[in-house]
Amino acid sequence: MKLFCLLTLFFTLSIQAQFQINGIVTDPNNKPLPFATITTSDSNNTITDVDGKFVFQASSKAITFAVSYIGFQTKIITTTENKKFYAISLSQKTDDLKEVVVSNENPALTIIKKVIAAKNKNNPQKKLNSFEYKTYNKLIVTANPDSIDGRIDSSAAYKDFNKRQINIDSSDYKFKEIISKQHLFQTEKVSQYQFGNNKLKETILGTKMAGFKQPVYEIIAFNLQSISVYDAKYELLETKHQSPIANNAPADYSYKLLDTVSIKGRDTYMIYFKNKNRRKSNGLEGVLYIDQENFAVAKAVMRIKGVLDISGIHEFNYVPEEKIWFQSNTTFKIVKGKNDDDIKILGGTIQFDGDVEADYEPRKKVASDFTYLLSESNNFDIHYNTNPIIKNPSLYIEIKDDASKKPESFWNQYRKDSLDLKGQKTYQLIDSLSLSKRIEKRLGLGRKIINGYLPLGPVDLDLKKIISYNNYEGFRLGLGGITNDRFSKYFRLEGYGAYGTKDGAFKYNFGSGVLLNKNSNTWLNASYTDDVREIASTLFAVDKRVFKIYDPRPINISTFYKYIGWKANVQTKIIPKTEAVFELARTYVEPKFDYLFNYNGQLYSSYVMTTAMASIVWAPFSNFMQTPTGRTETDKRFPRFTFQYTQSLPNVLGNDFTFSKIDFKTEYEKKYLNGQKTSLLLQGGYAMGDVPITHLYNTMPNNLNKETVIQRITFAGRNSFETMFFNEFFSSQYVFFQIKHGFDRIKIMRKVRPSLVLVTRMAWGNMENPEQHVGPDYKTLDKGFFESGVELNKIFKGFGLGGFYRYGPNQLMKFEDNIAVKISYVLDLGL
Repeated sequence: MKLFCLLTLFFTLSIQAQFQINGIVTDPNNKPLPFATITTSDSNNTITDVDGKFVFQASSKAITFAVSYIGFQTKIITTTENKKFYAISLSQKTDDLKEVVVSNENPALTIIKKVIAAKNKNNPQKKLNSFEYKTYNKLIVTANPDSIDGRIDSSAAYKDFNKRQINIDSSDYKFKEIISKQHLFQTEKVSQYQFGNNKLKETILGTKMAGFKQPVYEIIAFNLQSISVYDAKYELLETKHQSPIANNAPADYSYKLLDTVSIKGRDTYMIYFKNKNRRKSNGLEGVLYIDQENFAVAKAVMRIKGVLDISGIHEFNYVPEEKIWFQSNTTFKIVKGKNDDDIKILGGTIQFDGDVEADYEPRKKVASDFTYLLSESNNFDIHYNTNPIIKNPSLYIEIKDDASKKPESFWNQYRKDSLDLKGQKTYQLIDSLSLSKRIEKRLGLGRKIINGYLPLGPVDLDLKKIISYNNYEGFRLGLGGITNDRFSKYFRLEGYGAYGTKDGAFKYNFGSGVLLNKNSNTWLNASYTDDVREIASTLFAVDKRVFKIYDPRPINISTFYKYIGWKANVQTKIIPKTEAVFELARTYVEPKFDYLFNYNGQLYSSYVMTTAMASIVWAPFSNFMQTPTGRTETDKRFPRFTFQYTQSLPNVLGNDFTFSKIDFKTEYEKKYLNGQKTSLLLQGGYAMGDVPITHLYNTMPNNLNKETVIQRITFAGRNSFETMFFNEFFSSQYVFFQIKHGFDRIKIMRKVRPSLVLVTRMAWGNMENPEQHVGPDYKTLDKGFFESGVELNKIFKGFGLGGFYRYGPNQLMKFEDNIAVKISYVLDLGL
C-alpha cells in the first residue's frame, strides 16, 4: 500500500528567483573526483556526487566558488552571466598533507575505528537521558525547468506554406511551462519529537498535503531516511543498509580521507566510504565529517545510486554545554537513475530503463525523467534532559485530530522561510486539479482494490466473493460487500450470498457493526452465517484479510462441513501493539462426509457448539501510527505472536460437548542486506475434551491422492505440506515448524529473473480418544512428518515451479509418491 501511494504521487503527478550552477570536477586524467568540496561566496556550499558532478543555487549570476580536494590544488571559479555548466580540472599537489596522517595504516580507517569506539559517547540517544524538539518538514516533487529542452516536435499539427500538414510534439514544452510555475506535488509537516526511556515518539502537530483534504497517512509514515546516523542499519527509503560506522563496518566498507574542513568552527576530517562489494551496484556510499576532537559525526552524506539515485544528508550543530553534536537539518532527495539492476523499496521493486542487451533500444528521454523528490527538515526549539512526559509511548507516530485543519497563521509561524509564489501556486493549482481529476477518489479506489474491494457508492463490493472453486462446491459464484464511510463512519452492514455449481446449495451471511471507539478501532459486531468450511482447519480470528487474485489451496479441498451459526464479537486495538477479538458464538454443525462422532456411546451426525473465544496478535517490535481515523501498523517487524483460546459453554443454548482449544503461532522474518530473506513459522494447537474431527487439526495438507506425479501437479500453498495428501493425517495436538530461505533474484535473461527459495517443513502430533471418530481412515503424526523442497519463483511473469520431497518415518513405499511438483504464482503489489 505504501509503495502504491508513493508511485501514484511521484511518477504520475506530472502535470526562483535563483540561478542554478552545474558542473563536473575531474583530475588531470579526466577522471571524476567524487565528493570534492564546493565552497561558494554566498554560503550555498555543497560537494560533488560519486560521478564528480555538482549543482547548487546561486543568489546571483555572478559569484565565486572554490573547489578543493585532498591532494589537489584548490581552484577559484568566477561565474559569468550566460554560463551555467563548468568543467573543472584540478591539479595534483606535489606535497602530502601530513597534518591529516594519524598512523602508519590507512588514516581514514584509523579515524573510523575511533568513531565506532566513541559512538555511545556521541549518540544523543545514548548519552542524553531525554530530549525533545520540533521539526518543520517540506516535501516537494518537482523538476528544474532549465534541465528540460522544451523543444516541440510531434503531438500537435500545423500547415506550412505549401499546405502540408506537419505533426509536432509539445509535451516537453508544456511540461517545462508547468514546472516553471508550480511543483508537481507538495506537502508540509510540523512534528514534535520526544525521547525518553530509550523510546522516540513523533507527534504530528500539523500536516498539509497538496490535492488532499485528508492527508494520505501512508505517505506520512514513509521512513525516507534514518533519524539517527548512529543506527546499526541505516535506512534510505525504507531500504536498510549496513551503517558505515556499525561495529563490523570496516569489514564491508573501504574508507578514504578526502580533506579537512571546518564545520561550525570545529575542525573535521572528511572521509569517503564505499561498499567493498563491487557487484553491489546499489550499495551505500558517501562522506562522513568527523570531529577531530571527540570523533563524533558532524555531518553525513549517504547515497545509493541505482535505478533510483537516492541521497540523504544529515547536518548537526555542536552543543558545548552537552558536548555533543545534535542534528539540526536533514535533506532527502530521489532522482531517476539509469541502471539495469532493480532496487527494492517499501517491500516492492521499481525498474527503469537500463543498460541491457545490445539489441535493446532504450526509450527516448522525456521531460518527466528530470523529475525529483526533495524532502527538507529543520529542527528547532530543542531541549535536553528535560524528562518530558510522553503520552502513549508505545506509538511511533501520533497524528493530532486537528493536524490537517491548521490555519495559515500556524504554518507561517513554523516555516523557516515564507512560502514562495511557486509553493503557493502549487497548493492552489493541485487542489483544483485534484478536484477536477478526482485524484483523491482515484487513490482511494486503488487502495480498496488492492485490499480486494471495489467501491460502488456507499458499498464496497467484495472481490473475493465473486468466483472461486473447490472440489466440493465446484465453481462458487457469489456477491458480497460491506458499507463504507459514505454510508456511515460509525455503523456498517455487510453480507454475501454464494451458490455452488456442484453441490447445488446456496450460502449466505449478513451482519452489522457499530464503532465504539475510533482511536482504538473498537467495533461491536454481530452476524449470522449459513455456509460450508474445510474440516479440521485452523482459523485465527485476528489474522489479516489477504486478497489474492487466486487462492490456490482451496481448489483441491473436497471435505467440508456445513455450519449455521450466529456470533457476536468485539474487535479492538486498545491494548498497545496488539489487536484482539473477543467472541461469543452458537453454531450448528453438519459434516458433509462419512463421519459420526461417538460421545458417551451416542453417535452424532450433527451437533451444536456454543463457544467463547479470545484471539490476540502481539507485535512488540512493530511501529504503530495513531491517526484521526484509527491505529495502524506502519512498520511490520518480527517476531510477532498470535494466541487463541476457545472454550465451549456447557448447558448454554443447546451446546452438546465440553471442550477447550489452545492455538498459537509465532512468525519471524529476517531480511539481509544482500537481498536474501529467511522466514520461520512455528504453529501449534491443543484440543482438550470431546472435540469432533471437524474442529481438530489437519496440519495443512495440499496434495491430491492421484496415481502419477503429473496428475498431482497443482498450485502451491504458502505454508502447507505439498506432499501430504488431503485427509491423510488428523491430530488433537500438533506442532508445525517451517523454515524458508529466499535468495536474491538471479538474472538469466532480461525478462527471466527467478528467485530461489529453499523450504523445509516438519510436524508432530497425536490423537487422543481416536475411538470417538467413526468413519474416515486416517493416520497420526506421532513419529512426525517431514518434507523439503525448492521453489523457483517468478521465472516468467510471476509464474514459477517448485519440487518437494517427503522423507522420514511417514515416507511412502513408492519413490514417486513422495514427490510433489507445484506451480507458483507471485503477484508483487509492493505491499
